[in-house]
Amino acid sequence: MNNENKNPNVEEELKKQSQETAENEQTTSEASEAQENASSEEKELTAEEKLGKELEEAQKVIDEQKDKYLRLSAEFDNFRKRTLKEKAELIKNGGEKAINAILPILDDLERALQNMQKAEDVKAIYEGVELIYQKFLKNLHQEGLEKMEPVGEAFDTDFHEAVALVPAPSEEQKGKVLDCVQTGYKLNEKVIRHAKVVVAQ
Repeated sequence: MNNENKNPNVEEELKKQSQETAENEQTTSEASEAQENASSEEKELTAEEKLGKELEEAQKVIDEQKDKYLRLSAEFDNFRKRTLKEKAELIKNGGEKAINAILPILDDLERALQNMQKAEDVKAIYEGVELIYQKFLKNLHQEGLEKMEPVGEAFDTDFHEAVALVPAPSEEQKGKVLDCVQTGYKLNEKVIRHAKVVVAQ
């Protein structure tokens, strides 16, 4: 009789314990799910914050590059304007140095003209003009001007312009310049006027 009474009580206790265990397990699983959800939300917020920081840094770099570009653009614009101004001034006043070199010759020519009115010695006048001419050539030579001396040289279209062809006096003179009709000049090794010449053929 006692055994029969004890068994139902034990069964009831076991049922209660199993129900409590199941309830505890369910509560634990719910708590762990809630914790997982909370941690995933935290992770999502962290990712958003990270993305926000990256965007801020990118914007900062963009602003720095934009400022640098604007400064460079302004500097280049100033340089371009300054260069154009200097070029215009150079074109306008490019001959100033050469003119200054010629002015003393102009003074000499004025004095020579004044003396010619009084002078009777033609030879003295010639010598004076010859001196002025030589001085003029010297000043121009200092500016880079070089007078061509083509007579006796082989005809070269880079330096000479043939105005007449004449029979060669000898075989050795064929293709060479016999006479110069108009003097040619080079400025700093660049031909600025071809020499007009007579060529032997």
